[in-house]
Amino acid sequence: MSDPVITAAAHQVLTALTSDKVPVVKTFFDRVTFTATHVVHDPATRAAAIIDSVMEYDPAAGRTGHHLAQEIVDYVRAHDLKLEWLLETHVHADHLSAAPWIQEQLGGKLAIGADIVRVQDIFGKLFNAGTRFARDGSQFDHLFHDGETFMLGSIPAIALHVPGHTPADMAYVIGDAAFIGDTLFMPDYGTARADFPGGDARALYRSIRRLLSLPARTRLFLCHDYKAPGRDTFAWETTVGAEREHNVHVHDGVGEDEFVAMRTGRDATLSMPGLLMPSVQVNMRGGHLPEAEENGTRYIKIPIDRV
Repeated sequence: MSDPVITAAAHQVLTALTSDKVPVVKTFFDRVTFTATHVVHDPATRAAAIIDSVMEYDPAAGRTGHHLAQEIVDYVRAHDLKLEWLLETHVHADHLSAAPWIQEQLGGKLAIGADIVRVQDIFGKLFNAGTRFARDGSQFDHLFHDGETFMLGSIPAIALHVPGHTPADMAYVIGDAAFIGDTLFMPDYGTARADFPGGDARALYRSIRRLLSLPARTRLFLCHDYKAPGRDTFAWETTVGAEREHNVHVHDGVGEDEFVAMRTGRDATLSMPGLLMPSVQVNMRGGHLPEAEENGTRYIKIPIDRV
C-alpha cells in the first residue's frame, strides 16, 4: 500500500473508524437470491443509505416485483429517515437491483464505482447492446473513485475499490461499518468467486487483504450468505478480526499463490448463477430494464454458445 492515493484513503478510513458516531444498520434478506440489503443511517441526522437492493424477478414468467423493496421503503418512512444514497457495490450477477424503483419513492443519489465503465464495455459487447447503450456510467448519479470520501449525515465515509470478483467492486466504509459486497462471505463459507468476465483471483486476494487491514473491531456487512454446512441460520455480519482468524479461504497465514490456486480450482467447479443473464443486463444499466422495443415490450437477451 505504498501508492499515495491508497495511503491517503487508508488514513481517511482510520479517521472514520475512530469516530464516536456509529451508524445504525438494518438488514433485509432475500431468501430467493440469498442477498442482504443493508439500510444504514446516522442516528443524529437520520441521513440514510441503502446498499445493494433487490428487485424480484421470475425468469420463467418474465415478471418483476418489488415486495422486498416496498418493505425497505416502509422502514425508511416509518423511521423518518432521509435517503441520501443508493449504493451498489458492483454489477451483480445473481439478482436485479431495485435502486431505480426505490429512488422514485424516496429520492437519493444512485452510485457505483467508476470502473463500471469497464463492466459496461465487456457486457455491452456480450449482449450486443448497441450504440443506444451508454458505456460511460451515465445511468448512475455518481461514480465513486478509490479513496473518495463523503458524509452520511455527520458520519464520515469512504469508498474503496476492491476488484477481483469483478473489475468494479467497491466497499463503503461508513463509521465503524464496512459494506464489502462480494469479496468475503461469513468466515465459515469463505470468499467470492473470481471467474466472471474481468474477474481476477489475484486481485481479489489483494482486495481482501486490504479490507482485512482495517481495525479488527470493524463491522463487516456482507452481500450474500448461503449457510455453510453445519450452520442452520443465515448470517451477514461479522468483523475484520473474525475473518482474519477464521475465514476458511483467506485467514491470516494464507498466501497469495495458495489462495489463487484454491480459488481458481474451486471456481472451475461452479455453475453460472441462474439469474446471470437478466441480472447483468439490468444492473449494467443502473437497475433499469432494457428499453422497450417497437411493440412496447422489454426483452432480456440470452446469447447462445457464448457463455
